[in-house]
Amino acid sequence: MSSVTACPLDCYDACEIVYEDGKLKALKDGHTQGFLCPHMNHYEKYKTIAKARYRGEEITLSEALLKLKEMISSCDKSEVLHYRGSGNFALMQEVTDHFFASYGAVLTEGSLCDGAGEAGIIEGRGSNKNMPIHEVAKSEVVIFWGRNPHTTSSHILPLLKDKAVIVIDPLRTKMAKTADLHIQIKPNCDIYLAMLLSRFLHIENGCDEEFLEEFASEYEDYYELTQNIRIKATLDQIGVSLGQIGDILAMVKDRKVAIVCGVGIQKYSNGVDVMRSIDAFAAMLGLFGKEGCGVSYLGASRDAIVLPFNKKAKRVSKVNTEFSDFKTVFIQGANPLSQMPDSQRVKESIEKVENVVYFGLYENETSEIADLIIPAKSFLYKDDVRTSYSHNVMSFMPKVAQSDIGISEYDLTSYLCKEFGIELESEEFYLKHFKNFAVQKIDGSWYVENREEVPYKEGFDTDDREFVFLDELDSKADEEMSGFYLITSKSPTSLNSQFQRDEHVYLHSSLGFGEGESVVVSSVSGSVKLKVKHNNDLREDCVLIYSGTRGVNNLTTSKHALYAKSAIFQENRVEIKRDE
Repeated sequence: MSSVTACPLDCYDACEIVYEDGKLKALKDGHTQGFLCPHMNHYEKYKTIAKARYRGEEITLSEALLKLKEMISSCDKSEVLHYRGSGNFALMQEVTDHFFASYGAVLTEGSLCDGAGEAGIIEGRGSNKNMPIHEVAKSEVVIFWGRNPHTTSSHILPLLKDKAVIVIDPLRTKMAKTADLHIQIKPNCDIYLAMLLSRFLHIENGCDEEFLEEFASEYEDYYELTQNIRIKATLDQIGVSLGQIGDILAMVKDRKVAIVCGVGIQKYSNGVDVMRSIDAFAAMLGLFGKEGCGVSYLGASRDAIVLPFNKKAKRVSKVNTEFSDFKTVFIQGANPLSQMPDSQRVKESIEKVENVVYFGLYENETSEIADLIIPAKSFLYKDDVRTSYSHNVMSFMPKVAQSDIGISEYDLTSYLCKEFGIELESEEFYLKHFKNFAVQKIDGSWYVENREEVPYKEGFDTDDREFVFLDELDSKADEEMSGFYLITSKSPTSLNSQFQRDEHVYLHSSLGFGEGESVVVSSVSGSVKLKVKHNNDLREDCVLIYSGTRGVNNLTTSKHALYAKSAIFQENRVEIKRDE
């Protein structure tokens, strides 16, 4: 007996899955193309939390729910915080917001991932509509800009056949090694490269003037802005040659181009402007509203879907939450002690909370300090629906097996709503509500209705339907800063802080640190001790620590990006010293 479901994890691929005889297999049809990503391919080997606990002692699930009720009741409503992560991406995860918002608790806002980039996209286009992944198959040239598809989006790889590939990345990734062109740019310099590309494209009469006159008529003003950049000094600073600028333009002019961006490009205070500058280059090329063209980032996965849950609540930033302001903190599907920036500040703040509740699947730094642990159900043992930020498919996730372990988000919310007298519809009502936003197409898949397959065909979603260019350059090259650039990209073996987490700092061997040597990596925010691994695919001025590594966020700042409530994990420079 087999059942079709989908992966719930927060990543680009959203694997389509066949559950058969207790095993997970890839769906042969659809975008999964017969194989699962590395995370889902080994999903079953990771042990989940099986028993509820209260202050180190195992208790029954019923006792845990009663204890949760007592914790919520023991304080004023404004002293209750609901901190929900996005590690599980299915739509029914948000039902818990309904209880806490209706009750009068405080919720969070902002982003630990892609917020600055999305804010930049919305500034320019008026909305965040992604180029669906299947459009890459129709392109002639693909630019991977700060994106490592072998790690983060492996299902895009079969679409690259017979394409010219450009990689812009400080790391010589697996894709960079086989690409037609690799620009090994310095970190936090993408805005200058993008603006210079637009400038030289204009000089060489390579712009799509027909598109610009209709949909981006302020392009001449933007060209004038790019002229404020000193060419030679900037190229020297960012580690790019004039010849490489020419090589990129020669490959993309008059071609169908897909620019595929990763989140690393916007992990800085100027992340909004970085994304706007890349979008501007795409606009100058006339890539929007055409098949096989556009910019792929993280689209708005809830676009064209009306959420049925009450979410009106007072909110605090997810980036720098002051946990000590609350008496009861309910943490769902998140690991703030690892995932939030400035971990020492987070630790000191959360230690002052009287009741810390952790509701999730896996043990981690947050579950280790929680007073109450409530195990969640795996996606295999509950009903759900998911959408994606890389394509427009809506995937249905029926319960495919039974398990007595844990409780689903809906069942936990149902318990709390009943105990506190809050109205909640049936689970079937909400599932049907989401499915009503989908329409089945010829290929048999279900797609979110009213989404454009090729976004922006009729212009942008701004007031005048035109693209809005960046009109000032606040960013400055940071040649005056000392220390190494910190890169916190995704690990091939972990997702956020789940699964097999890395334990190393990666350095170029020319720096003189021995393989396996213990070093202290430090920044203005804190420090972490790690073992060295050599990686000569890195620039010599860079340090790579994968985002799920324990202690990496001791090094990061809890400041927000400019113009967005988004974390800036790569803002700090770091120093390296041998562990004495």
